[in-house]
Amino acid sequence: MAQEFIERVIEIKRVSKVTKGGKRLRISAVAVVGDGKSMVGVGHGKAVEVAQAVRKAIERAKKEMVKISIKERTIPHEVTGKYCSSKILLKPASPGTGIIACRQVRAVLEALGLKDVLSKSFGSRNPLNLARATIKALQQLRTLEEIARARNKPISYFVEKKDEKDKSKTG
Repeated sequence: MAQEFIERVIEIKRVSKVTKGGKRLRISAVAVVGDGKSMVGVGHGKAVEVAQAVRKAIERAKKEMVKISIKERTIPHEVTGKYCSSKILLKPASPGTGIIACRQVRAVLEALGLKDVLSKSFGSRNPLNLARATIKALQQLRTLEEIARARNKPISYFVEKKDEKDKSKTG
């Protein structure tokens, strides 16, 4: 049974290594792979030709896929992630907002299957580091059920009731 993956190439660039015999040119590619439900990964590949570099990046992204706990169109709470000197802030957004992010972060969020997220990147805008910082941030996500289980409390303990909310506003 072949599983369908969402594959996005974030960056393709020419890199060179200066040797005694001259410059040795290669192609570097960064790709994101996700299943659109709860798995996402980032990969980096290098080769002499573009197609080989992209193929390597996608293969590595599939190997590095991680499971992220998501339930809805958006994330349950605000998270930050850091990788090298790239930092990312992800915030939940109301339905219909869409993904407001740079192309690297957008590729990761779309491959994961999220629809409404706000983001802000800080520090280095390196595509590979930014994509990895996004995945690190997403790995910090916890659902209400996971938090309740970890603290040995019922879910109702964390959810504010409507009548209590109204009393706090009027009182």
